Amino acid sequence: MEGAKRQLDLVTIGRSCIDLYGEQTGGRLEDMTSFAKYIGGSPTNTAVGASRLGLRSALVTRVGADHFGRFIHEQLRREGVCVDGLVTDRERLTALVFLGIRDPDTFPLIFYRENCADMALGVSDIDVELVQSARSVLINGTHLSRPNVFDASVHACELARAAGARVVFDIDYRPVLWGLTGRDMGENRFVADAEVTARLQQVLPLCDLIVGTEEEIHILGGSTDTIAALRAIRARSDALLVCKRGALGCSAFPAAIPDRLDDGVVGRGFQVEVFNVLGAGDAFMAGFLRGWLRDEPLSTCCEYANACGAIVVSRHGCAPAMPTWDELQAFLGGGERPFRLRDDAALEQLHWATTRARVHEDLTVLAVDHRSQFEDICRETGADPARIPAFKALVLQAVDRLARGDDRFGVLLDGRYGMRALEAAADRPYWIGRPIELPGSRPLVFESSADVATELATWPYNHVVKCLVFYHPDDPRELCEQQERQLLRLQDACRKTRHELLLEVIASRHGPVDQYTAARAIQCLYDRGMKPDWWKLEPAADGATWGHIERAIRRNDPLCHGVLLLGLQAPSEVLADSFRSAAASPIVKGFAVGRTIFADAAARWLSGSFDDEAAIADLCARFAVLVEAWREARAAALACRSEAV
Repeated sequence: MEGAKRQLDLVTIGRSCIDLYGEQTGGRLEDMTSFAKYIGGSPTNTAVGASRLGLRSALVTRVGADHFGRFIHEQLRREGVCVDGLVTDRERLTALVFLGIRDPDTFPLIFYRENCADMALGVSDIDVELVQSARSVLINGTHLSRPNVFDASVHACELARAAGARVVFDIDYRPVLWGLTGRDMGENRFVADAEVTARLQQVLPLCDLIVGTEEEIHILGGSTDTIAALRAIRARSDALLVCKRGALGCSAFPAAIPDRLDDGVVGRGFQVEVFNVLGAGDAFMAGFLRGWLRDEPLSTCCEYANACGAIVVSRHGCAPAMPTWDELQAFLGGGERPFRLRDDAALEQLHWATTRARVHEDLTVLAVDHRSQFEDICRETGADPARIPAFKALVLQAVDRLARGDDRFGVLLDGRYGMRALEAAADRPYWIGRPIELPGSRPLVFESSADVATELATWPYNHVVKCLVFYHPDDPRELCEQQERQLLRLQDACRKTRHELLLEVIASRHGPVDQYTAARAIQCLYDRGMKPDWWKLEPAADGATWGHIERAIRRNDPLCHGVLLLGLQAPSEVLADSFRSAAASPIVKGFAVGRTIFADAAARWLSGSFDDEAAIADLCARFAVLVEAWREARAAALACRSEAV
C-alpha cells in the first residue's frame, strides 16, 4: 500500500467536495454567471497546502463514484497528496459548494451536502496502517456533527495516539452544517449552541494542537469572551492552543492562558488587501503545521501560518491558491510587496510555475495541428477537405498504437480539423497541445474571436495553448512591438484561464540566423515580460546555439518546463543529427514534429491510395524512428553528463 510504505507527516480527515467559485466579483451570488471548479473542503485544502509546503500528506474521506469524485482523486494525485484513504461511495454523490466574493466582508456560500459522500465516512473506512504511518492526524469540527463521522474521527485519533503521533483539531465551525441557520446562510461563522460546544469538547483530551478563529474558540469554549473560552478549553486539554486573529495574525498558547491575547506567542504579521477570506484559514493551518511538525520555534510556526493566510486571502479559490514552499520563502524574504498582493507579478509567476500539474523530462509529440498545409495537400491531390478530420483521428490511433498509454507521448491537434481527435484524446494520458494562431499570420493574428481569452475559456484545462510566431530579433521595431503585444495578451489570457502556453518561434523565415539568433529572440521576449511554460524552437546542429538558448532561459525563467524541437519538414536523418546536438542540453525535453512524419501518409490517404490501416502503420513507423533516435541521443547525452560528474 502506497501510504503505508512511506512515513507520512500528516493525515487529514473529513470534508472533501467541489468548490464552484463565482468568477464575477463585487455582486450577489444571484448575479454570478460562471464558476471555476476546484477541489475543496477544509481538510482537503489543508492536505494540499501541506503538500505544497513539503509535507507528506494524505486525506481520508469519501467521494462519490461520479465525475467530481474522480476529479478529486486526480487532482490530489497531481498535488502529491496520498489518496490511499479515499473511499469511493457508490450510493452518494460528491458534495458541492457554491461560493462568491461580494466585498471584503461578504462571501455568499451555499453547501449542497444532502446525504453526500464525505458525511457517510465511518469507523470501517479508517485505514489503520495509513493512520499509524503518519506523524500527525488532523480532524475537523464540521465532521463531528454526525455520529458516524464523529466515531470515525475519534477512532483515528486513538489510533494516532497509540502510535505516538500528534492529534490536530481544526475547529472549523460552520453553523449551517449543524442545522443552526438557514441553508442560504453558509457564510455565517457563529451561532452559540450548548449542544455543539458539548459535542466538540468531547475530543479535547485527545488533542495536541487546537486551532480556530476567535468565533471558533467561542463555540469550543462555550463563551463569547475569548480569554474565558480559551481558559475553558485549557481546563479540558493540555494542547497547544492557537487563536487566529485575521489581519492581526495569531496568538499561540502553549501553557496557561494570560489575561490578553497579545501576551501569547505571536509571529510576524502581514498587512495585505483582503480579497477572499475563504481558504485562508486552511492555508494558515498548513503553514503552521509546516513549522510545528518540523519542530520549528513557535514564533516561526506562527509566521509561516500568518504568511500563508496572507497569500491566500489575496487570491481567488482555496486549494489552488495555497502557496508552495518556494513561494513562501520568497514572500518572507522578498522585501516590499504591494498591499494588493495579487498585483505582485514576480510572486504570481512563482506561484504559477511551482504549481503546474505535470513536469515532463522526456516528451515526444506528433504535431498534426497544421491547417493550411492540409488544405494544400487536398488541392494537390484533388481530395475533399472534409476528409481531413478523419485523417487526424487516424493520427491519434497511430500515437496510441506506438505509445500504449505511455504519458511521455503527446499530440498537437487543432480545433478546425482535429476536433474529433481532440475529443478522443481526452480519455488518453498523453500531453495535448492546441494552436491558437491564424496559420501564416505575420504580424500574429489569433484564429479565434477578437478576445482570445473568451476562446481559451472554452478549451479544456489540459490543452496546452501553442502559438507559432514568425519573430526575428532584427525585425523592424514596429513589427516586433505589434507581435509582442499580441503575445502578452495571449499570456495574460492563459494565466486567467489556467492554461499552459507553448511559444513556437521561427526566425529563419525572415532573416539570417546564427548561433545567437534564437537566444536573442528569446531574450527580447523575456525583456517584454513573456514567460511561456514551453518553448518550441528550430533544430540546430551545433552545441553553441543550444548553449546560448539554455543560458537565456535559465537566466530569465529557471522554472520553465523547457524546449521542444520542431521539424520544419526536415528528413528523419537530418532531424536525428540535430537530436544528438540538442540532447546535450538539459533544457531540451523532446520534440514536436509533424510533416516529416505525416506528409506522405496524408497525401496517400487523402488521395485514396492508402486505407486506414496502411496510414496508421506508416505514421506509427515514421514516428517510431524519431522517437528511437531521440531516446538514443538523450541516453547518450545523459551518459556523458554522468561521466563528467
